[in-house]
Amino acid sequence: MVHVLSSRTLLRPTDPDRSRAFYGEQLGLAVHREFGTGPERGTVYFLGGGFLEVSGRSEVPLAPGLLLWLQVEDAAAAHEELRAKGVEIVRPPVKEPWGLVEMWVADPDGTRIVLVEVPAEHPLRYRPGL
Repeated sequence: MVHVLSSRTLLRPTDPDRSRAFYGEQLGLAVHREFGTGPERGTVYFLGGGFLEVSGRSEVPLAPGLLLWLQVEDAAAAHEELRAKGVEIVRPPVKEPWGLVEMWVADPDGTRIVLVEVPAEHPLRYRPGL
């Protein structure tokens, strides 16, 4: 069995500066570390239990099936904050039939990001008898 010590999602954006502005300034992700120089330098952001690395450059946007799932404390507050920062809101917060509150946004390359609020009574948080 492989013992995973850390995990990271790697993005190769079409415009690295634009993507760093989105993830760092608009989403407000904290920087874990930076490396390299110039416009294609790497920036690694904290993602709770993982990391998001934005580095290098791609000539075409990422595959349309890629989704990032980020848990937030309050989806409604995140919606207001991100809308005020000009983030493209694909879908405002909605309580899904499975009990999670989900809001969808997109990064500058169109990568879909699901911001998820896990209500206190949801099984992901509350497990009676355990």
